[in-house]
Amino acid sequence: MIALTLPDGAVREFDGPVSGFDVAKSISPSLAKKSFAIIVNGELRDLSREIDTDAAIEIVTKGHKEVLPLIRHDCAHVMAEAVQELYPDTQVTIGPSIENGFYYDFARKTPFTPDDLIKIEKQMHKIVERNEKIEREVWDRNEAIKFFLDKGEDYKAEIIRDLPETETITCYRQGNFIDLCRGPHAPSTGKIGKAFKLMKVAGAYWRGNSDNEMLQRIYGTCWETQEDLDAYLHMLEEAEKRDHRRLGREMDLFHMQEEAQGSVFWHDKGLKLYRKVETYIRERLDAEGYQEVRTPQLVDRILWEKSGHWEKFRENMFTTTPDEDDPEKVLALKPMNCPHHCEMYNSKPWSYKDLPKRFAEFGTVYRYEQSGELHGLTRVRGFTQDDAHIFCTPDQLDTEFKNVIDLVLYVFGSLGFENFKTQVSVRDPEHPEKYIGDVENWDKAENAIINAAKEKGLDYVIETGEAAFYGPKLDFMVRDALGRSWQLGTIQVDYNLPERFDLTYKGSDNELHRPVMIHRAPFGSMERFVAILLEHTGGNFPLWLMPEQVAVLTLSEKYEKYGEKVLNLLENNEIRALVDNRNETIGKKIREAEMNKLPYMLIVGEQEEENGTVSVRKHSEGDIGTMTVEEFSELINTEIAKNIVEFNV
Repeated sequence: MIALTLPDGAVREFDGPVSGFDVAKSISPSLAKKSFAIIVNGELRDLSREIDTDAAIEIVTKGHKEVLPLIRHDCAHVMAEAVQELYPDTQVTIGPSIENGFYYDFARKTPFTPDDLIKIEKQMHKIVERNEKIEREVWDRNEAIKFFLDKGEDYKAEIIRDLPETETITCYRQGNFIDLCRGPHAPSTGKIGKAFKLMKVAGAYWRGNSDNEMLQRIYGTCWETQEDLDAYLHMLEEAEKRDHRRLGREMDLFHMQEEAQGSVFWHDKGLKLYRKVETYIRERLDAEGYQEVRTPQLVDRILWEKSGHWEKFRENMFTTTPDEDDPEKVLALKPMNCPHHCEMYNSKPWSYKDLPKRFAEFGTVYRYEQSGELHGLTRVRGFTQDDAHIFCTPDQLDTEFKNVIDLVLYVFGSLGFENFKTQVSVRDPEHPEKYIGDVENWDKAENAIINAAKEKGLDYVIETGEAAFYGPKLDFMVRDALGRSWQLGTIQVDYNLPERFDLTYKGSDNELHRPVMIHRAPFGSMERFVAILLEHTGGNFPLWLMPEQVAVLTLSEKYEKYGEKVLNLLENNEIRALVDNRNETIGKKIREAEMNKLPYMLIVGEQEEENGTVSVRKHSEGDIGTMTVEEFSELINTEIAKNIVEFNV
């Protein structure tokens, strides 16, 4: 007798082993028809697999959180089947589900074209309509290797050879297509539905190793309903309009070029924005008692060996050997600021009365990223962090950590990031070689972060294996206006670097003690933050942050002097403005100001000059009336005040 417990606590008993499908059918034939999979003691399984012990179960139907990843995985298999039906000489390699869709990597001499994607997608719809049964099969290891080699599927054979000897080899069959896969899958291809679309082709190295051959990766998206697919495609269209690289060009903020891969050329307007963001956070740091410092860019490898970066981060560092006669003398561009701040702390003795010490630095760091991974401002090789490190006593850790959380929340509030979650990134105990320091210190650091997150009422998840090599961290994941998630802001607790750098302070007992180190960067990096802000706002930044808030547009050159007078009055009220005196039509001036996302336009001509007024237009809204410059200045400052969140020190 087998007892299966349902989510509502009800128990169903069966005389012997029973499949998930039969369990669903025993509840209701309609439920069996609607079922995609079954969860057995927390493990997602195929409906066809037998359950042979007592277990807690849950039938997975449409709308369940597991359905979408499941049908996306099914879609990857269907795409592989379609490719091999259309192009039999193609080898299939690996094809998982991913966020928003799926992909499959193919080995094929002839490149796939956009027309090929159309053909493949049509063939996928045919396979879905055929409603082919998807069946799990357990194979003998050697037979599986022989099968795939005989088919010319060398990559599949390699995967099997590399699997542990104890690994169960499972294949999934749908129609005439057989694929190596752990599963699980839905019962048939018809469960996928029609809400999928192939998106693009990209290059991908076999197993992600640049030493291996280049494959062709086809990406697709898949959703439960056509409405969800349409919404996603619409979001992509909007994302294209909001692409920070595009807006950066259109708004004349920055550019990037091949000769300086992964580095940014900031233009005048972009640098104004950059500096405004920097000033904004610097004011908060001053209020919080941070000391701003600046540290060297180029440092001997000895420092990086001391910190552990040479062992754990060497491949991501830029290095140089300046002395040909001394090849052991290696200098490295700093990938992080933290070792420098440790040395800053170590430059003099401290007492417990001096702590906490808060060192802040807008420090530019350099990390070698593969050229294929570079992406606008979000993935660069040189970037500036709004970095700071707090050195405190163990008793001060909780307060200091929560104060940093408050600072991050203040930043989010002022910039309109209202939708966010947090992630506690901890070490992977199965891979201790990835980290430095002892287990006791790691436990203390992880517990400190979790307790602070709880006390602050943060919505957090714990992610194992995502910690930095020297300590756990709290990452803030914001959702932008299009619903996309971005990592923005991080706080880390570190007991290890103080040990490695032998940092001390004299306690009230007159003995030397070890401080705790907090790493924090509310923006993460200035470059990435500007990119996220651009895409979140579509270039329509909060008024207080705009590099230029107002454009004074003259109807003709006759009113140039009055335009300059208006400009001076605005600047006297600390409003950032420009004047457009060009010999162009007012329509053209307005269109260009709109394109540049200027929040306000003040039109001045004969009537305005006579009355000492300005005609006001608001970006995307049009005319809002005529008023004096003083009245307009009050309007602007009121709007700014509404958007600035009060920071309680």
